[in-house]
Amino acid sequence: MSMPALDIDKIDKIIDQVLSYAPSADIELIKKAYQVASLAHQGQKRLSGEPFIIHPLETASILTEFKMDVVTIAAAILHDVVEDTTVAISNIKEQFGDEIALLVEGVSKIAWVHQHSKHENKAENLRKMLIATAKDIRVILIKLADRLHNMRTLGYLSPDAQRQTALETLEIYAPLAHRIGMGRIKWELEDLSFSYLYPDLYHEIARMVASKRKEREMYSEKVREILTEEFDKEGISASIISRPKHLYSIYQKMNLRHKSFNEIYDLTGIRIVTDKQVDCYNAMGIVHNKWQSIPGRVKDYISTPKSNMYQSIHTAVIGPDGNPMEVQIRTKDMDVIATEGIAAHWHYKEKTKHDERYDSKFAWLKRLIEWQRELTDPKEFMEGLKQDLFSDEVFIFTPKGQIKILPKGAVPIDYAYSIHSNIGDHCFGAKIGGRMVPLDYKLENGDIVEIITSIKAHPTQSWIRIVRTPKARSKIRNWLKAHEEEQQKEHLQKDIKPKQQEQPSQKPKKTSAGKVMISGITDIAFNLAKCCGPIPGDEIAGYVAKGGITIHRKDCRNLASVASGQSRIVDAAWGDDKTGTYEAGIIVRAFDRNNLLKDMLSTLAATKITINEAWAKVVDKGIAKCGFVVLIRNKEHLAEIMHILEQVKGSIDVYRGRM
Repeated sequence: MSMPALDIDKIDKIIDQVLSYAPSADIELIKKAYQVASLAHQGQKRLSGEPFIIHPLETASILTEFKMDVVTIAAAILHDVVEDTTVAISNIKEQFGDEIALLVEGVSKIAWVHQHSKHENKAENLRKMLIATAKDIRVILIKLADRLHNMRTLGYLSPDAQRQTALETLEIYAPLAHRIGMGRIKWELEDLSFSYLYPDLYHEIARMVASKRKEREMYSEKVREILTEEFDKEGISASIISRPKHLYSIYQKMNLRHKSFNEIYDLTGIRIVTDKQVDCYNAMGIVHNKWQSIPGRVKDYISTPKSNMYQSIHTAVIGPDGNPMEVQIRTKDMDVIATEGIAAHWHYKEKTKHDERYDSKFAWLKRLIEWQRELTDPKEFMEGLKQDLFSDEVFIFTPKGQIKILPKGAVPIDYAYSIHSNIGDHCFGAKIGGRMVPLDYKLENGDIVEIITSIKAHPTQSWIRIVRTPKARSKIRNWLKAHEEEQQKEHLQKDIKPKQQEQPSQKPKKTSAGKVMISGITDIAFNLAKCCGPIPGDEIAGYVAKGGITIHRKDCRNLASVASGQSRIVDAAWGDDKTGTYEAGIIVRAFDRNNLLKDMLSTLAATKITINEAWAKVVDKGIAKCGFVVLIRNKEHLAEIMHILEQVKGSIDVYRGRM
């Protein structure tokens, strides 16, 4: 069979690249994989019009950049054969053996099941891939390279398909790349997704970054000269490079921290790469002696590596000319791991899929799969997966000194269910280091946790809102569902009374029909706090003052500021009657432009919502804030209005608040 010149050129480059880092590699295996894949895909075209075989070759080429072994390269070339041609997995196993067959099958989608929805099939395909990844981490490496090339060529799809693929990439594949430490792939996936999901924001931030490039380069050169001189005095060998900031990470920091473009510290980022670990700490000492460090910004990921093997010292200082500057300090080996992750450990002929040295580094994957196997509902599975992928971890201890690893933000109920379902179902309280803590206490690294159980304790609906792990959430829902019928029967039996005891003269029982119950009582006068504007759906508490009781959101800063006077804070909850409207404050940060406030008011007017207040002001160069006080029905209604405002051109973020 004759091969197109373009294909031959690409496979030759792949082979040359493999030989450059593995001179004794079995190149015949790669050639054989290419021949089988090229024949299987013959006549197939991509939407771009190019031969389909180009895609698997580009996927393999990406993996050569990470110096992957020939088995992975061959599997990458074959990765679409089973899914998109008539070749069966049994044929792959027969021609290439079990190892390559496992990798190819791991990245191949399940055949379309017509009685299931597209959403269900997507969930099952992800579950299948993760289970295969637990057997061989190279499955996810191939899948990430496959997704990266698809994202690079996403422009040939319809706009709807572009957005769907970009969103999935941002929610699933970029976090997966982060989890296995492959920073290079994560950054590119995020920026590509950002460009398709928010093109206006992407181009605006790109423009601002480009406009400051010369200024940043001059500043970085000044820092480099100062540090080089100081390092030479101390005999420290180090490379000092300016760290390019990725557009999506700039957007995230502006969004999450409510910062303007000019307030992002690490727009000016310096990376110091040393030969030895001890020099990392020496370099940090020099940096801190030269410039004032910013309190709370020093993080030592060398002594305590992240779960994805990332190691580095992070610090922020007030650099030359009084400009904030973020500095990362690491060794050369750490720098490779920061960008290549698990791939950096996959040495040719030395690395096997059962390498125990790295099993512990990916214990999170086994836990994730264990939790996800219990989630049968596809929607719940996808939500739990996204949550798990974005979570950092906390390391806690049992009273006997055993380590338990849970996602950051986990509470004692999560810990209880991680031990046993029965302990979770009867969790009554918890002690941290011998001190009682509430069930919504956020567990921290090093906590020694003891669960207190009671036969009378059982899950409640409120538990679902505070737990962090999909396993706990699933167990709570199962318990509530199983006991729902039983509880309904009990209530029915209580309501049925013998006929001879019934009197028309009986007085009706008091119900919780008031808008707010305070300490379980409904007929107490109260005011809703203007500062935080609580609405049905918010967790609330009451503050007793001379003028009466004021209801605040539990996360209200004003309530927190008087927390020392706990005797003046009383329990409060929304009653059954949530009718009526409530004032809510909304703030929108956006890129300043003509007619910004007018467009937002028009958008709100279209929803027929009542607007009590509206204002706008420029808060920084190119950034404006618009504020609204509107009448809404409940928290869901507010979320709907906020989502609508997010769609207005130039909107950066939308959050609750008042002037």
